[in-house]
Amino acid sequence: MTDFVADADRALLERNGLADFDALWNLQLDAVDEPNTSRGGWSSVFRMDLDGQGFYLKRQSNYLTRTLHSPLGEPSFAREFRNIQRYQQLGIPALEAVFFGERKVGGERRAILMTRALDGWNDLDSLLEQWPQLSAPQRQAILQACGQLARRLHEVRQVHGCFYPKHIFLQPDGPAYRAQLIDLEKTRPLLLGQRDRVKDIEPLLRRAQVWTETDVRTMLAAYLDQPLDSGLVEAWYQRLNVRRNQKENR
Repeated sequence: MTDFVADADRALLERNGLADFDALWNLQLDAVDEPNTSRGGWSSVFRMDLDGQGFYLKRQSNYLTRTLHSPLGEPSFAREFRNIQRYQQLGIPALEAVFFGERKVGGERRAILMTRALDGWNDLDSLLEQWPQLSAPQRQAILQACGQLARRLHEVRQVHGCFYPKHIFLQPDGPAYRAQLIDLEKTRPLLLGQRDRVKDIEPLLRRAQVWTETDVRTMLAAYLDQPLDSGLVEAWYQRLNVRRNQKENR
């Protein structure tokens, strides 16, 4: 079976004897959290550092999901790996795959997905905790980066499916911020136009409760590429508030 190894990282993995599935599967590491044991199997995440570079190694066994691609089930990492590749092809900023492979061992289905750690980046969740202490230009730049990221995602007709603060990573870039996404397992094509777009963005606003109305409108102005006081921003703000209220009142 052919495994994926990123060209940029192949030599690094080979130097450390980790360029094949079995070596990565048998590597002894401490998990970063408790394994996920739903779906009749398990899935676990490990941090590893090689020659001063950080990576996340994810391993799973019999942790399957059913998709149109594999109606009988496949490792969830297989879907996430395809989505990582799709994002790269479409120019959506997102985490980078270093290694992916699958194996059938007896009645067990194993999968490995290794990605580059986003060292030097902060998830939006942590930035929201610091929100009152950030300067006005910093807050403005973060809001614009989030809106532009959502715009790029939807422009190429993709829905993230978990557009939450913990899945949006940001890094200062001069006076601006760069943004990218992680956790692409639930990504799917955007099929229902504005309905899908509203459904994708609203969970972010519901979780970013520290954002003021002006903050939300600033993010929407960047998303829509419109002036802050435009009628389109107002319409989207109202539409998102309706959905937010519906979700919160359930």
